[in-house]
Amino acid sequence: MPDVFRCPWCLKFEQYITYHDEEWGVPVHDDRVHFEFLILEGAQAGLSWATVLKKRAGYRKNFADFDPVKVARYTEKKVHKILQDPGIIRNKLKVLATVNNAKRFLEVQKEFGSFDKYIWRFVNHQPIVNRWKTLKQLPATTKESDALSKDLSKRGFKFVGSTVIYAHMQACGLVNDHLVDCFRYSQV
Repeated sequence: MPDVFRCPWCLKFEQYITYHDEEWGVPVHDDRVHFEFLILEGAQAGLSWATVLKKRAGYRKNFADFDPVKVARYTEKKVHKILQDPGIIRNKLKVLATVNNAKRFLEVQKEFGSFDKYIWRFVNHQPIVNRWKTLKQLPATTKESDALSKDLSKRGFKFVGSTVIYAHMQACGLVNDHLVDCFRYSQV
């Protein structure tokens, strides 16, 4: 797309541009996609998003295409096997957290009917539309991400700090953090 303005963060890698243009900030209402981003955002903790995007296919393969029912049944033996695959971030705590979070995810689905119904309550069931002009204005956390992070932690989820959760909210369109001059701002 020539002559369009994009959020500057995405201009570093071609994969970022595709992710920015097609996924980032689009409101998600599919539980499997929510589960995928919980796994990926948790895996990113302390690393770059580029690293995670490069390993996304490995995550799809190792985590049953992000099916929480299947992942919740993973055994210690399965976790050990996954940790041998260089196609993912081989951090044992993060892999164990994924299995744990799948179990917690199913509990939330059972309680609320879907994870989607649960998570969108934290933004009154509609995206928060920000009006940022520069990347420096984007927060790392908000009161909404603080509240969601605290509730997820209380429910036993791991790797769900407020910064990780705010990234999830941005990715899944609970907030629109595209800069106002970005061509995607009005589209999402």
